Amino acid sequence: MAALSECRLAGKLTRNIAKALPSTQSAIASRSLSRKYAPIGNCTAKTVQAVCRRGLSTAPRLSSQLRCYHSQFHPPLPTHEYTNSQTAILSAALKHIPDHGFTNRALMLGARDMGFLDVSIQLFPRQEMDLILFWLASRRGLLRSKVENGLFEGKEQLGVDGKVKALILERLKMNNEIIHRWQDALALMSFPSNIPLSLSELHSLSSDILYLAGDASIDASWYTKRLSLSTLYASSEVIMTRDSSPDYSYTEGFVERRFEDNGALGDKVGGVKSYLGFMAGTAVGLGRSWGLKI
Repeated sequence: MAALSECRLAGKLTRNIAKALPSTQSAIASRSLSRKYAPIGNCTAKTVQAVCRRGLSTAPRLSSQLRCYHSQFHPPLPTHEYTNSQTAILSAALKHIPDHGFTNRALMLGARDMGFLDVSIQLFPRQEMDLILFWLASRRGLLRSKVENGLFEGKEQLGVDGKVKALILERLKMNNEIIHRWQDALALMSFPSNIPLSLSELHSLSSDILYLAGDASIDASWYTKRLSLSTLYASSEVIMTRDSSPDYSYTEGFVERRFEDNGALGDKVGGVKSYLGFMAGTAVGLGRSWGLKI
């Protein structure tokens, strides 16, 4: 019995050592213990070493984690592609935006118009943001249709810069009927979870405008032009939300001046800060109106 208890004691010691020490040190300790306790009755040196190996196999180890430094490992942005039913509801909801804004109420009315139940708005996980994204994507499609249907026919003398300016103004005109609702939309777009999709849509718009204008840059200016155009358009859109002049002539003049000051598509990015600052300020104001202590 004494030999058996000592054998068990040796097993406990080796397991504790295996958990507490690195593998090399625990191996040395197990060999010294095997010399000390073997042979003890039926507990031989091989038994002690086997117990030690079992202790090593059950000892906790640090799990290696894949560190995704490279962009191909980053998770993609959430898509905003829609099924036929979702597209039908969103398309019908667009006409309710001037009266109800980018809200669940507009989505619900769109669902009713298409013969769906009110609970059908649960098809949209992002709710109001889905309506905003659909509005932005549909306006980009409408802009492409205008160019394909002859927007620039007989205006070949405009050049790339002239066409870009014309497309910016054409896109801004599409906001005329909902501009009184656009500040609320900007507030929703400025929420942290919505910023990636909002910036993605802004980049898509600038890329579409440059492509439709005939820009064929393949050097570093491909990036700077899109950044500058995104800045210019975003700034113009913010100005338009505050413009009370007839036919938004002040906004049109602002676009004209920006093209003159920046030499068409310059690489100044100060407007990005003002745009993001406006979105952040609007979000704070909206939160305070909801009773949040911000």
